[in-house]
Amino acid sequence: MLSLEHLAELAQKYASDLTSRTAEFTLRGHSFSSANGPHLMGVINLSPDSWYRESVVTGTDAALARAYRLQAEGAHLIDLGAESSLAHAARADAQQQIQTLLPILEPLSRAGALISVETYQPEVARRCLEAGAAVLNLTGTRPSDEVYRMVAEHRAGVILCYVQGKNVREVGDFTPSADHTHTLLEYFRSEIDRAVHAGVHAIWIDPGLGFYYRNLQDSSARIRYQAETFLNSFRLRKLGWPVCHALPHAFEFFQDEVRSAEPLFAVLALLGKTDLLRTHEIPKVRAVARTLGILS
Repeated sequence: MLSLEHLAELAQKYASDLTSRTAEFTLRGHSFSSANGPHLMGVINLSPDSWYRESVVTGTDAALARAYRLQAEGAHLIDLGAESSLAHAARADAQQQIQTLLPILEPLSRAGALISVETYQPEVARRCLEAGAAVLNLTGTRPSDEVYRMVAEHRAGVILCYVQGKNVREVGDFTPSADHTHTLLEYFRSEIDRAVHAGVHAIWIDPGLGFYYRNLQDSSARIRYQAETFLNSFRLRKLGWPVCHALPHAFEFFQDEVRSAEPLFAVLALLGKTDLLRTHEIPKVRAVARTLGILS
């Protein structure tokens, strides 16, 4: 059971990391700094196979309506995804994704919304950046230097995700390590160097907690791994860039109250000094962040 003693031990063991400062940057006139965070990313799922039904939209008009509502509720960024990460979900090739994304992305970008696009395909990345995407949420292993250069040329940002597999749709068993945070530090240090060398000026690092590894289907094992990663996230900040987390669900425990799971995990993420929270539940998570903020 999580306890004050556990938190105190963690903070004492890695005390030097608690004060690490991360880069501040601006995207399309919007400033991102830990001093005015945490920031919230709302989700719009364009695949009917997506698990979180409340974030699924059925067409362009519904997507635009949800985007404007997410902004009104407090979302700083809006993340569009055209392909579900579920193993049994239908795949959408690059052309299908582009045809789905652009009619939504273009008007939102013209209206001044900061749009992130979740993809691991270079052609989707290129077309979406040309259409005004402010951020690429890259869910593939080792993105190409070409993608990093495209991000830099468009003065966009990038979310670097840790994935054990070719991409988020092609993961197998999760291979643990004695200190998973150390593994994350090694991976992100290398990818950050490549992105910065290509000229990228805005980066978040994402440990990738929401991916469907086969051997983490047991709820207890998965949630322990997620909680440990959340609470150790402050250790990643010594890399100099802010941390992003996609808040997961715990359906096995929450059942009919599953929409309350992300606010719970937001508490753990914020204790770990997460800067950007990707969530389907903007109003609930915003309330949690504001409450913890006045208690600090």
